[in-house]
Amino acid sequence: MDIPRLLARWRADPTIGGNVVHWHTQPAQPARLAEFPAYIHPALKQAMSSAGIHQLYEHQRQAWDALQANQHVAIATGTASGKSLCYQLPILNRLLSTPNSRSLLLYPTKALAQDQLSSIQALAERLEQNTEAEVRAAVYDGDTPGSQRTGIRQNARLLLSNPDMLHTGILPHHTRWAEFFQHLDYVIIDEMHTYRGVFGSHVANIIRRLKRIAEFYGRQPLFVLTSATIGNPGQLAVGLVEAPVQLIQTDASPRGERHFLLYNPPLVNPELGLRASMLQESVRLSEELYAAGAQAIVFGRTRRSVEVMLRYLRAVLDLVGETGGTSIRAYRSGYLPRQRRAIEQG
Repeated sequence: MDIPRLLARWRADPTIGGNVVHWHTQPAQPARLAEFPAYIHPALKQAMSSAGIHQLYEHQRQAWDALQANQHVAIATGTASGKSLCYQLPILNRLLSTPNSRSLLLYPTKALAQDQLSSIQALAERLEQNTEAEVRAAVYDGDTPGSQRTGIRQNARLLLSNPDMLHTGILPHHTRWAEFFQHLDYVIIDEMHTYRGVFGSHVANIIRRLKRIAEFYGRQPLFVLTSATIGNPGQLAVGLVEAPVQLIQTDASPRGERHFLLYNPPLVNPELGLRASMLQESVRLSEELYAAGAQAIVFGRTRRSVEVMLRYLRAVLDLVGETGGTSIRAYRSGYLPRQRRAIEQG
Protein backbone atom coordinates (compact mmCIF):
# COMPACT_ATOMS: atom_id res chain seq x y z
CA MET A 1 0.00 0.00 0.00
CA ASP A 2 1.58 3.27 -1.16
CA ILE A 3 -0.71 6.02 0.10
CA PRO A 4 1.99 8.78 0.26
CA ARG A 5 2.77 8.28 -3.44
CA LEU A 6 -0.94 8.29 -4.28
CA LEU A 7 -1.50 11.54 -2.36
CA ALA A 8 1.49 13.16 -4.07
CA ARG A 9 0.07 12.19 -7.46
CA TRP A 10 -3.35 13.55 -6.54
CA ARG A 11 -1.79 16.89 -5.61
CA ALA A 12 -0.03 17.09 -8.97
CA ASP A 13 -2.93 15.81 -11.08
CA PRO A 14 -5.17 18.77 -12.11
CA THR A 15 -8.12 16.43 -12.77
CA ILE A 16 -8.08 15.47 -9.07
CA GLY A 17 -6.02 17.97 -7.09
CA GLY A 18 -7.53 20.81 -9.12
CA ASN A 19 -10.98 19.83 -7.84
CA VAL A 20 -10.00 19.59 -4.17
CA VAL A 21 -11.41 22.74 -2.60
CA HIS A 22 -9.80 22.09 0.79
CA TRP A 23 -7.01 19.77 1.94
CA HIS A 24 -6.39 19.53 5.68
CA THR A 25 -3.62 17.43 7.21
CA GLN A 26 -3.44 16.35 10.85
CA PRO A 27 0.03 15.35 12.06
CA ALA A 28 0.72 12.02 13.71
CA GLN A 29 0.58 11.84 17.50
CA PRO A 30 1.96 9.34 20.03
CA ALA A 31 -0.17 7.58 22.63
CA ARG A 32 -0.58 8.93 26.15
CA LEU A 33 -0.99 6.00 28.51
CA ALA A 34 -2.33 5.40 32.00
CA GLU A 35 -2.11 2.46 34.38
CA PHE A 36 -5.02 0.15 35.13
CA PRO A 37 -7.00 1.36 38.16
CA ALA A 38 -6.49 -0.36 41.49
CA TYR A 39 -10.13 -1.49 41.51
CA ILE A 40 -9.79 -3.62 38.35
CA HIS A 41 -10.68 -7.28 38.95
CA PRO A 42 -7.55 -9.49 38.75
CA ALA A 43 -9.20 -11.81 36.20
CA LEU A 44 -10.01 -8.89 33.92
CA LYS A 45 -6.49 -7.53 34.20
CA GLN A 46 -5.11 -10.95 33.33
CA ALA A 47 -7.46 -11.22 30.35
CA MET A 48 -6.31 -7.83 29.09
CA SER A 49 -2.68 -8.79 29.52
CA SER A 50 -3.22 -12.00 27.56
CA ALA A 51 -4.65 -9.83 24.76
CA GLY A 52 -1.46 -7.73 24.80
CA ILE A 53 -3.05 -4.74 26.57
CA HIS A 54 -1.01 -3.73 29.63
CA GLN A 55 -2.06 -0.08 29.92
CA LEU A 56 -5.01 2.12 29.03
CA TYR A 57 -5.18 5.31 27.05
CA GLU A 58 -5.71 8.33 29.27
CA HIS A 59 -9.26 8.92 28.04
CA GLN A 60 -10.17 5.28 28.75
CA ARG A 61 -8.93 5.61 32.33
CA GLN A 62 -10.77 8.93 32.76
CA ALA A 63 -14.03 7.39 31.59
CA TRP A 64 -13.65 4.43 33.94
CA ASP A 65 -12.84 6.68 36.90
CA ALA A 66 -15.89 8.83 36.18
CA LEU A 67 -18.16 5.77 36.11
CA GLN A 68 -16.57 4.51 39.30
CA ALA A 69 -17.53 7.88 40.81
CA ASN A 70 -21.14 7.25 39.75
CA GLN A 71 -21.17 9.84 36.96
CA HIS A 72 -22.77 9.64 33.53
CA VAL A 73 -20.11 9.90 30.82
CA ALA A 74 -19.93 11.23 27.25
CA ILE A 75 -16.86 10.22 25.24
CA ALA A 76 -16.08 12.18 22.07
CA THR A 77 -12.74 11.00 20.72
CA GLY A 78 -11.54 10.08 17.25
CA THR A 79 -12.38 7.02 15.18
CA ALA A 80 -10.48 3.91 16.30
CA SER A 81 -9.45 5.57 19.57
CA GLY A 82 -10.63 2.70 21.78
CA LYS A 83 -14.01 4.11 22.82
CA SER A 84 -15.48 0.62 23.12
CA LEU A 85 -13.08 -0.31 25.92
CA CYS A 86 -14.19 2.83 27.78
CA TYR A 87 -17.45 1.03 28.60
CA GLN A 88 -16.62 -2.64 28.01
CA LEU A 89 -14.09 -2.73 30.85
CA PRO A 90 -16.36 -1.14 33.51
CA ILE A 91 -19.22 -3.43 32.41
CA LEU A 92 -17.11 -6.58 32.66
CA ASN A 93 -15.51 -5.43 35.90
CA ARG A 94 -18.97 -4.99 37.45
CA LEU A 95 -20.07 -8.35 36.08
CA LEU A 96 -17.13 -10.10 37.75
CA SER A 97 -17.97 -8.63 41.15
CA THR A 98 -21.77 -8.78 40.70
CA PRO A 99 -22.73 -11.77 38.49
CA ASN A 100 -26.36 -10.63 38.21
CA SER A 101 -25.38 -7.25 36.77
CA ARG A 102 -27.02 -6.32 33.46
CA SER A 103 -26.06 -3.78 30.80
CA LEU A 104 -27.95 -2.48 27.78
CA LEU A 105 -25.90 -1.42 24.76
CA LEU A 106 -27.73 0.56 22.05
CA TYR A 107 -26.37 0.97 18.53
CA PRO A 108 -27.98 2.80 15.60
CA THR A 109 -27.46 -0.08 13.14
CA LYS A 110 -27.56 -3.86 13.24
CA ALA A 111 -24.10 -4.00 11.70
CA LEU A 112 -22.57 -2.07 14.61
CA ALA A 113 -24.28 -4.35 17.11
CA GLN A 114 -22.91 -7.45 15.41
CA ASP A 115 -19.43 -5.94 15.25
CA GLN A 116 -19.52 -5.07 18.95
CA LEU A 117 -20.82 -8.53 19.83
CA SER A 118 -17.76 -10.06 18.16
CA SER A 119 -15.48 -7.69 20.09
CA ILE A 120 -17.16 -8.47 23.42
CA GLN A 121 -17.14 -12.22 22.81
CA ALA A 122 -13.43 -12.17 21.99
CA LEU A 123 -12.69 -10.47 25.30
CA ALA A 124 -15.17 -12.72 27.13
CA GLU A 125 -13.41 -15.84 25.89
CA ARG A 126 -10.15 -14.66 27.42
CA LEU A 127 -11.96 -13.71 30.61
CA GLU A 128 -13.70 -17.06 30.95
CA GLN A 129 -10.36 -18.86 30.69
CA ASN A 130 -9.32 -17.31 34.01
CA THR A 131 -12.59 -17.30 35.91
CA GLU A 132 -15.92 -19.07 36.13
CA ALA A 133 -17.82 -15.91 35.21
CA GLU A 134 -20.17 -16.17 32.23
CA VAL A 135 -20.49 -12.95 30.24
CA ARG A 136 -23.47 -14.12 28.16
CA ALA A 137 -23.80 -11.31 25.61
CA ALA A 138 -26.48 -11.39 22.91
CA VAL A 139 -28.00 -9.24 20.18
CA TYR A 140 -31.74 -8.59 20.46
CA ASP A 141 -33.14 -6.93 17.36
CA GLY A 142 -35.47 -7.58 14.44
CA ASP A 143 -33.17 -10.32 13.11
CA THR A 144 -33.26 -12.30 16.36
CA PRO A 145 -35.22 -15.56 15.80
CA GLY A 146 -38.35 -15.88 17.93
CA SER A 147 -37.10 -19.20 19.29
CA GLN A 148 -34.11 -17.45 20.90
CA ARG A 149 -35.81 -14.42 22.40
CA THR A 150 -37.07 -16.02 25.61
CA GLY A 151 -33.62 -17.40 26.39
CA ILE A 152 -32.01 -14.02 25.75
CA ARG A 153 -34.50 -12.25 28.05
CA GLN A 154 -33.75 -14.71 30.85
CA ASN A 155 -30.01 -15.21 30.48
CA ALA A 156 -28.30 -12.30 28.71
CA ARG A 157 -26.09 -10.13 30.91
CA LEU A 158 -25.05 -7.80 28.09
CA LEU A 159 -27.92 -7.00 25.73
CA LEU A 160 -27.06 -5.35 22.41
CA SER A 161 -29.97 -3.69 20.63
CA ASN A 162 -31.13 -0.45 18.99
CA PRO A 163 -33.58 2.33 19.95
CA ASP A 164 -36.31 0.98 17.65
CA MET A 165 -36.24 -2.46 19.27
CA LEU A 166 -36.07 -0.89 22.71
CA HIS A 167 -39.17 1.15 21.83
CA THR A 168 -41.25 -1.65 20.28
CA GLY A 169 -39.89 -4.91 21.65
CA ILE A 170 -38.62 -4.26 25.18
CA LEU A 171 -40.16 -1.30 26.98
CA PRO A 172 -43.83 -2.14 26.19
CA HIS A 173 -43.19 -5.65 27.55
CA HIS A 174 -41.10 -4.68 30.54
CA THR A 175 -42.83 -7.19 32.83
CA ARG A 176 -41.18 -9.94 30.78
CA TRP A 177 -37.88 -8.15 31.28
CA ALA A 178 -38.36 -7.60 35.02
CA GLU A 179 -35.21 -9.43 36.09
CA PHE A 180 -33.15 -7.58 33.50
CA PHE A 181 -34.37 -4.16 34.69
CA GLN A 182 -33.97 -5.12 38.36
CA HIS A 183 -30.21 -5.53 37.81
CA LEU A 184 -29.57 -2.89 35.13
CA ASP A 185 -26.33 -1.04 35.89
CA TYR A 186 -25.20 0.53 32.60
CA VAL A 187 -26.84 1.87 29.45
CA ILE A 188 -24.54 2.52 26.50
CA ILE A 189 -25.62 4.85 23.67
CA ASP A 190 -23.13 4.52 20.84
CA GLU A 191 -22.84 6.95 17.91
CA MET A 192 -24.90 9.52 19.76
CA HIS A 193 -24.50 12.06 16.92
CA THR A 194 -27.06 9.92 15.06
CA TYR A 195 -29.74 11.06 17.51
CA ARG A 196 -30.20 14.70 16.57
CA GLY A 197 -33.06 16.76 15.24
CA VAL A 198 -36.58 15.33 15.28
CA PHE A 199 -35.28 11.76 15.40
CA GLY A 200 -33.12 12.69 18.37
CA SER A 201 -36.19 14.05 20.15
CA HIS A 202 -37.94 10.72 19.64
CA VAL A 203 -34.93 8.83 21.02
CA ALA A 204 -34.76 11.20 24.01
CA ASN A 205 -38.36 10.27 24.80
CA ILE A 206 -37.48 6.57 24.57
CA ILE A 207 -34.60 7.12 26.98
CA ARG A 208 -36.96 8.99 29.30
CA ARG A 209 -39.29 5.97 29.28
CA LEU A 210 -36.33 3.66 29.88
CA LYS A 211 -35.25 5.67 32.93
CA ARG A 212 -38.79 5.69 34.30
CA ILE A 213 -39.18 1.91 33.92
CA ALA A 214 -35.75 1.25 35.41
CA GLU A 215 -36.66 3.44 38.39
CA PHE A 216 -39.90 1.46 38.78
CA TYR A 217 -37.72 -1.61 39.25
CA GLY A 218 -35.47 0.22 41.70
CA ARG A 219 -32.55 1.01 39.38
CA GLN A 220 -30.85 4.21 38.23
CA PRO A 221 -28.37 3.02 35.60
CA LEU A 222 -25.34 5.01 34.54
CA PHE A 223 -25.29 6.21 30.94
CA VAL A 224 -22.26 6.15 28.67
CA LEU A 225 -22.58 8.01 25.36
CA THR A 226 -19.96 7.89 22.63
CA SER A 227 -19.35 9.75 19.39
CA ALA A 228 -16.46 10.49 17.07
CA THR A 229 -18.03 13.16 14.88
CA ILE A 230 -19.90 15.95 16.63
CA GLY A 231 -19.23 19.55 17.59
CA ASN A 232 -21.31 19.77 20.77
CA PRO A 233 -21.08 16.33 22.44
CA GLY A 234 -21.73 17.57 25.98
CA GLN A 235 -24.86 19.50 25.03
CA LEU A 236 -26.30 16.60 23.04
CA ALA A 237 -25.52 14.05 25.76
CA VAL A 238 -27.25 16.14 28.42
CA GLY A 239 -30.24 16.60 26.13
CA LEU A 240 -30.55 12.86 25.53
CA VAL A 241 -30.25 11.60 29.12
CA GLU A 242 -31.53 14.74 30.90
CA ALA A 243 -28.83 14.58 33.58
CA PRO A 244 -25.36 16.05 34.19
CA VAL A 245 -22.70 14.32 32.11
CA GLN A 246 -18.91 14.15 32.48
CA LEU A 247 -17.50 15.02 29.05
CA ILE A 248 -14.24 13.38 27.92
CA GLN A 249 -12.98 14.58 24.55
CA THR A 250 -9.19 14.63 24.74
CA ASP A 251 -8.05 11.78 22.50
CA ALA A 252 -4.97 10.08 23.92
CA SER A 253 -4.74 7.27 21.35
CA PRO A 254 -1.87 7.10 18.84
CA ARG A 255 -2.55 7.88 15.20
CA GLY A 256 -0.72 8.33 11.96
CA GLU A 257 -0.92 11.34 9.70
CA ARG A 258 -4.47 12.03 8.46
CA HIS A 259 -5.64 13.81 5.34
CA PHE A 260 -9.11 15.33 4.92
CA LEU A 261 -10.03 16.25 1.36
CA LEU A 262 -13.15 18.10 0.25
CA TYR A 263 -13.63 17.22 -3.42
CA ASN A 264 -15.96 19.03 -5.81
CA PRO A 265 -16.76 17.16 -9.07
CA PRO A 266 -15.39 19.01 -12.13
CA LEU A 267 -17.56 21.25 -14.28
CA VAL A 268 -18.72 19.60 -17.50
CA ASN A 269 -20.84 22.56 -18.65
CA PRO A 270 -19.57 25.85 -17.21
CA GLU A 271 -22.34 27.86 -18.85
CA LEU A 272 -25.05 25.89 -17.05
CA GLY A 273 -22.95 25.15 -13.97
CA LEU A 274 -23.33 21.39 -14.46
CA ARG A 275 -20.81 19.13 -12.76
CA ALA A 276 -19.76 15.54 -13.32
CA SER A 277 -21.78 12.80 -11.64
CA MET A 278 -21.03 12.39 -7.95
CA LEU A 279 -21.36 8.61 -8.31
CA GLN A 280 -18.94 8.40 -11.23
CA GLU A 281 -16.39 10.59 -9.47
CA SER A 282 -16.71 8.46 -6.33
CA VAL A 283 -16.05 5.38 -8.44
CA ARG A 284 -13.03 7.03 -10.09
CA LEU A 285 -11.43 7.93 -6.76
CA SER A 286 -12.26 4.48 -5.38
CA GLU A 287 -10.46 2.89 -8.32
CA GLU A 288 -7.36 4.91 -7.40
CA LEU A 289 -7.53 3.76 -3.78
CA TYR A 290 -8.05 0.15 -4.85
CA ALA A 291 -5.06 0.29 -7.18
CA ALA A 292 -2.95 1.68 -4.31
CA GLY A 293 -3.92 -1.29 -2.13
CA ALA A 294 -5.85 0.82 0.38
CA GLN A 295 -8.87 -0.38 2.31
CA ALA A 296 -11.71 2.06 1.73
CA ILE A 297 -15.36 2.62 2.59
CA VAL A 298 -17.60 4.53 0.19
CA PHE A 299 -20.95 5.75 1.50
CA GLY A 300 -24.07 6.36 -0.55
CA ARG A 301 -27.25 8.16 0.44
CA THR A 302 -29.59 5.54 -1.04
CA ARG A 303 -29.70 1.81 -1.68
CA ARG A 304 -29.69 2.48 -5.41
CA SER A 305 -26.53 4.62 -5.28
CA VAL A 306 -24.73 1.89 -3.34
CA GLU A 307 -25.64 -0.75 -5.91
CA VAL A 308 -24.77 1.53 -8.84
CA MET A 309 -21.28 2.24 -7.43
CA LEU A 310 -20.76 -1.47 -6.76
CA ARG A 311 -21.71 -2.37 -10.34
CA TYR A 312 -19.45 0.33 -11.82
CA LEU A 313 -16.46 -0.69 -9.70
CA ARG A 314 -16.81 -4.37 -10.49
CA ALA A 315 -17.16 -3.59 -14.20
CA VAL A 316 -13.97 -1.52 -14.17
CA LEU A 317 -12.03 -4.24 -12.39
CA ASP A 318 -13.28 -6.86 -14.83
CA LEU A 319 -11.95 -4.73 -17.71
CA VAL A 320 -8.43 -4.73 -16.26
CA GLY A 321 -8.53 -8.43 -15.48
CA GLU A 322 -9.14 -8.24 -11.74
CA THR A 323 -12.03 -9.79 -9.88
CA GLY A 324 -13.87 -7.51 -7.47
CA GLY A 325 -16.52 -10.05 -6.50
CA THR A 326 -15.04 -10.80 -3.08
CA SER A 327 -12.79 -7.78 -2.53
CA ILE A 328 -15.59 -5.25 -3.15
CA ARG A 329 -18.90 -5.78 -1.39
CA ALA A 330 -22.01 -3.69 -0.85
CA TYR A 331 -23.70 -3.44 2.54
CA ARG A 332 -27.10 -1.86 2.93
CA SER A 333 -30.57 -2.31 4.36
CA GLY A 334 -32.73 -4.71 2.40
CA TYR A 335 -30.32 -7.63 2.52
CA LEU A 336 -31.42 -10.76 4.34
CA PRO A 337 -29.85 -11.35 7.78
CA ARG A 338 -27.89 -14.30 6.39
CA GLN A 339 -26.38 -12.09 3.67
CA ARG A 340 -25.45 -9.36 6.15
CA ARG A 341 -23.73 -11.82 8.49
CA ALA A 342 -21.70 -13.23 5.59
CA ILE A 343 -20.59 -9.76 4.52
CA GLU A 344 -19.67 -8.80 8.11
CA GLN A 345 -17.61 -11.95 8.59
CA GLY A 346 -15.81 -11.31 5.28
